[in-house]
Amino acid sequence: GAWEKALQLASVMKQNWVQSDAFTYNAVISACEKGSLWEKAIQNLRMMAQCEVSLDTISFSAAISACEKGGKWEKALQLFSGMMRRRVELSTITFNTTISACGKSNEWEKA
Repeated sequence: GAWEKALQLASVMKQNWVQSDAFTYNAVISACEKGSLWEKAIQNLRMMAQCEVSLDTISFSAAISACEKGGKWEKALQLFSGMMRRRVELSTITFNTTISACGKSNEWEKA
């Protein structure tokens, strides 16, 4: 699918020493979300931090959404907490996705 192509292109960028920015990472994390690849989404979020690329609302929201699709409500809550610790702006989408992740796993009281 398209998400596979996005991951391949990101890999080619890395192999050719092309520096990724927030836009690139967000695109890759969004591609992971579309492919329900929550582990890869979190991995790319961590890579952003390691490469000192600014994590933003889009980065976290896409990773939380990937966790939601993967049924990983605990990971979604951890990411949401990480956003608050880093003082990243919270959006309605972020709240809704986190709540949905808890709801799909019957963990409403956590929301």
